[in-house]
Amino acid sequence: MKDFVKMTLAVICGLIIVSILSSILFFGFIGATALAGKSSTELPKQGVLKIDMSKTAIDEQGAEGSPFSDLAVPAISGVSISTPGETIGIWDAVQALNKAATDPAVQYIYLKTDGMNISTALLQEFRKALSNFRTVSGKPVVAYIEAPSTGSYYLASVADKVYMTANPGATTTVNGVSTSMMFYGDLLKKLGVNVQLIRHGKYKSAGETFTRNSSSPENREQYQALVDALWKSIAAEVAESRSISVDQLNAAIDNLSLCLPQDFVDAGLVDELFTRSQLNDKLASLAGVEDVEDVKAFTLSDYISARKSISKAKQKIAVIYLNGEIVDGRGNTEVAGDRFASIISKVRADSTVKAVVMRVNSPGGSVLASDKIKTELDLLKAEKPLVASYGAYAASGGYWISANAEKIFSDETTLTGSIGVFGMIPDFSKTLKDIAHVGVETVTSNRHGDMYTLMRPFDQAEYDYMLRSIEDIYDRFTGLVADGRGLEKTFVDEVGQGRVWAGSDALTIHLIDETGTLEDAVKYAASLAGDPDLTAWNIKGYPREKSQMDAILEMFNGGSQDKVSAAVKNIKDIDKLTIMARMPYDLDIK
Repeated sequence: MKDFVKMTLAVICGLIIVSILSSILFFGFIGATALAGKSSTELPKQGVLKIDMSKTAIDEQGAEGSPFSDLAVPAISGVSISTPGETIGIWDAVQALNKAATDPAVQYIYLKTDGMNISTALLQEFRKALSNFRTVSGKPVVAYIEAPSTGSYYLASVADKVYMTANPGATTTVNGVSTSMMFYGDLLKKLGVNVQLIRHGKYKSAGETFTRNSSSPENREQYQALVDALWKSIAAEVAESRSISVDQLNAAIDNLSLCLPQDFVDAGLVDELFTRSQLNDKLASLAGVEDVEDVKAFTLSDYISARKSISKAKQKIAVIYLNGEIVDGRGNTEVAGDRFASIISKVRADSTVKAVVMRVNSPGGSVLASDKIKTELDLLKAEKPLVASYGAYAASGGYWISANAEKIFSDETTLTGSIGVFGMIPDFSKTLKDIAHVGVETVTSNRHGDMYTLMRPFDQAEYDYMLRSIEDIYDRFTGLVADGRGLEKTFVDEVGQGRVWAGSDALTIHLIDETGTLEDAVKYAASLAGDPDLTAWNIKGYPREKSQMDAILEMFNGGSQDKVSAAVKNIKDIDKLTIMARMPYDLDIK
């Protein structure tokens, strides 16, 4: 009966995913074929760098091109289907802005931040690069917003001038930072499902989603501290850029004073309100022409394509992007333990690689996979300098793999720590008996042979058995952090317990060494390798970025099947208790 239920769920899940992927496959192939024929980008002698965040997604590593970036899909029955546009890696984006600062072809930057698609930490890094552009170049950054959110206004506030639509009807959501947690404990109990949670760490709250109807006091405490820390960092930067106090900003938000466009002007957050025609006149004036039609503009993607140079340096600084949940196996999705262990081993064996930066953007995952990756990183560190840079997350398993780095750089809004472990397995005996009215009878050779059948709850001996494994892994976790960070194990236990910390707070408790960007980490790695001048190095990213055609071929040759197989496997393996070191929830600024 158990296998029948599992396989039925697996097949249904697989069919749904196949249907979704198949519906875009044909259009993706057409898009990739069209893009493959594009010629190289040529820039005007002088023009405006236009960055529209609704069309430009900033990601960790980016891609050589999305197979859907220029694909126009017609509206069907009045439904408009939008495409994600270009995806640019944070390294390429920052290096392009650095180059633009001294490039006479770039007159100024026009920044439109509505509808952005970027994580909190990358948002902060990209904003710092824009601020650096202003400082180094003396050229203006002009921002325009129509329906500002907290995140989109935060990015826009870096500009010399912030303009907002004068047209009525804009929806404004500059309300601070928040996160929502959902709890299914009561629902699962009604369905007769008994979720058995084994954990170490009073803040390790991932399992609470399935066992409670509200957060524990410890979970509430840590998330309140997280949103407060993130807002403190954001508010300070906005206040400094707009020459107002943090108290003034908080008062405007708490009193719901930011409703209409004029409210933003009155609060000192926006310089002027413009209609589209007035904005065009301003953009033309800044470019030194009479009509906006005469303004030569190019996108960030175009600029990268035109200005990106291939380094001829033989010596490399490797940047290994560990981006996503840490999972077992060799799959191409997420951070697969065996696959990345192999990648790290190859980087270690490459004599041209003189230093390594591991860019961690992971909420954690499988302990087994995390330890495989860490083992290879330890071997690498014994031969070459190893520096860590944190993205939006470097928590739980993400912290496990990186705690031994020679130096850890983190953004202030990075979520890190979560030093804790949990395991979870459901018991469907009441569901089958009381809801489905199905009787189950198990025959076993040994006392605990049916322990993982999902057909009965653990007895005390079985719970203690699992707890022993959890406690052993937690002890190992705190030990490796203590060794890697040069801390007392008792102190690591105090700041551990599964608690997630914002990067700004992690600095004060020595879980990280310095708040800084990916670029800061690469520069530091270069200095450890003997030359801080990045132009002397070939900065090489791993794994290799996928080309447009790679993405399409992967769809045809198993990429889609991998996703289906993973979904099916998750359901089929529900009775295999995987011990996890993972954050409970994701937290992003919208």
